[in-house]
Amino acid sequence: MYITEQELRNKILGCWFGKNVGGTLGAPYEWRRQINNVTFYQDSVNGEPLPNDDLDIQLLWLIAMEQQGIGLSAETLAHYWEIFVTPHWAEYGIAKANMKLGLIPPLSGSYHNLYKDSCGSYIRSEIWACVAPGTPALSAELMLRDSQIDHGGRTEGTYAAVFIAALESAAFVESDIHKLIETGLTYIPAECDIAKVIRMVIGAYEAGKTYIEARDMILEAYRGEPFTYFENGEMVKLVSDRDRALGFDKGRKGYDVVDNVGLIAVGLLYGEGDFANSMLCAINCGEDTDCTAATIGSIFGIIMGYDNIPEKWKAPIGTGIRTVCLNHGEIEGKVPADIYDLTERTFRLYRRFELQYPVNLHLGAETGGTSPALACNPYVFDALYRFADCAYHSFTFFDVAVRYDDGAEWKEGGNAVTLFFVNRYATCEHVEIAWQKKEGITVDQPVAAVFLPQDKYGDHIQSAVFHLTAENPAAVELLTVTVRMTGRVCSAAFTVPFVRGCGQKAVSVEARETC
Repeated sequence: MYITEQELRNKILGCWFGKNVGGTLGAPYEWRRQINNVTFYQDSVNGEPLPNDDLDIQLLWLIAMEQQGIGLSAETLAHYWEIFVTPHWAEYGIAKANMKLGLIPPLSGSYHNLYKDSCGSYIRSEIWACVAPGTPALSAELMLRDSQIDHGGRTEGTYAAVFIAALESAAFVESDIHKLIETGLTYIPAECDIAKVIRMVIGAYEAGKTYIEARDMILEAYRGEPFTYFENGEMVKLVSDRDRALGFDKGRKGYDVVDNVGLIAVGLLYGEGDFANSMLCAINCGEDTDCTAATIGSIFGIIMGYDNIPEKWKAPIGTGIRTVCLNHGEIEGKVPADIYDLTERTFRLYRRFELQYPVNLHLGAETGGTSPALACNPYVFDALYRFADCAYHSFTFFDVAVRYDDGAEWKEGGNAVTLFFVNRYATCEHVEIAWQKKEGITVDQPVAAVFLPQDKYGDHIQSAVFHLTAENPAAVELLTVTVRMTGRVCSAAFTVPFVRGCGQKAVSVEARETC
């Protein structure tokens, strides 16, 4: 399908501006469990948007792609996270603590992470939609890598992020909200809570229930713990008397993403296609208002394009960018100056993706053409989640995925580790595997081999299972594995870290090639 350069730039600009509109509208009411009555920006807005941490990490991913190339691994993104993301709150902080243990994604996001089902991932989805517009399968894959850092693989936090990224990518070529929601749903498991809450909202909408009734249904079935703070030595919950009377003053800690994605669905459906009403509908339902509104604003910004956003929403906040959680001392001069600069740099990355990946949307003097298939097919779905819970190492002609069958902590009876080898080379190959000897550690197969057929035969993934035992697990630091294709000069090495239990120090993770 073809689109003009001007139209694509306008949609990307609309995405980033919509992000700022929703974030600025919703920020003053963030994490208040109450019914709101918001109609416009607060008076504190003076020609610029409010600081938006929902946008910050996306700016970092932009810089990372400019510096490292577009095919970033979860591990590379994690390196940038460690250096440039400053907050230590919730899943952000837990991921950083886990990375200090040596755990790379997805273990950094899943190990002892109470907040893996929270909101920190889907809020940074737009960059992946904008660099792969009209290609939700690619956007979903990139978003999954991103989400693995602080939410792990198969979690509600990651499913939410994949759903939103796929929907936003599809919005570049599809404007029907109902079709977009259905498209996003094909990229996540039908049995996950994110899919269930969205289906609940669709059912409420089709049954003629009000958006407040739909909101209450969501909170009745899926709700996180209300935001709390200390005042005069007492813990105060930000819950209205109405919601307290309904029993909404309690919830599951760290389980915030399901109800908030449900409220995004409320805004999308009950807003009836209107840019402002859709955001306001979500904000007036309460909860994580800046995030829900910012996501909705981005979706409609993509659909409408910046030029079609009503002027009343533009002048009060301008086109600036205000960050809150980036280490500017290390990236001085690299953060986009405003959303125009951000749009231009995003567009340049899209052109690189267009050259390197099979994308559905291309630039042309004439628009239109064959509409791309947007829904996720079974092959793509399987490929998307096949290694979602594995540490993944990419080398020149093959990849290695590491699955901890018994978790990353040493078990009394030993641990099983499965190594998956993915052949990306043009020939069939034998791969030699060698575990480095470590005093006190026994590997049942210290030396092994697997045969990798060519990719074209469809069975280019092979696996080998290893059983490890430790005489003194508390003394273990790391295990190094070396792999090489038989007869080839280059070898590859990576480490398999094990946490020593109770949060004690594990080991650093690295992947390297030597010739």
